[in-house]
Amino acid sequence: MLEISGLNQLYGGSHTLWDVDLTVSAGSRTCLMGRNGMGKTTLLKCVMGLLPAVSGEIRFDGQDLHRRPAEQRARLGIGYVPQGREIFSALTVEENLRMGGFTGRGGAHAMARVYEIFPVLQDMARRRGGDLSGGQQQQLAIGRALMLEPRMLILDEPCEGIQPNIVAEIGDLLLRLNQELEMTILIVEQKLPFARRVGSDFCVLDKGRVAVRGGIDELTDEVVRKHMTV
Repeated sequence: MLEISGLNQLYGGSHTLWDVDLTVSAGSRTCLMGRNGMGKTTLLKCVMGLLPAVSGEIRFDGQDLHRRPAEQRARLGIGYVPQGREIFSALTVEENLRMGGFTGRGGAHAMARVYEIFPVLQDMARRRGGDLSGGQQQQLAIGRALMLEPRMLILDEPCEGIQPNIVAEIGDLLLRLNQELEMTILIVEQKLPFARRVGSDFCVLDKGRVAVRGGIDELTDEVVRKHMTV
């Protein structure tokens, strides 16, 4: 579903991504991993059109994304949950969700599904996003992406700073979306137990390059020590 080949990105005078090749198969749950500062968030932003790539190709379902702005990429069916959630704190929960449905892909049906998945959001529909707890804000950020009714969901460290019970719920949700709706998942995640539970495949970035990739059963302790231990 997502094919990245020979991707290079520069940030100021720094070469942040080096000839990155990554394939995310339809129906997979791919975990993008690595130490802090290795280029994971940069790669996701390149996929979403939020940062320019200087060379290489990004294709989604066979369509070249190179010159497409972020909003067009969303319309193709890519939902994005950024690191730090980035909800609209002054808008209500419902208004945040409606912002996520701007493409027209999701309407009342999408809103009903989000409320079914996250009942707390329906209970707090009139409350400002900034008044929610961290875990509730993360649920709102995921719900906003689901308003697109995406075929692929990209999440950047959705468990960061979240209490354990919400982390477990997010894991359950991703498995449900993948298994029941056949939604493809690409997730940046540092928590090994979560990655091993949720992922079907993994890819480790090291200094902006793909260091190792494979099925999640190949994410051994040796791989972790070599490429992820600080």
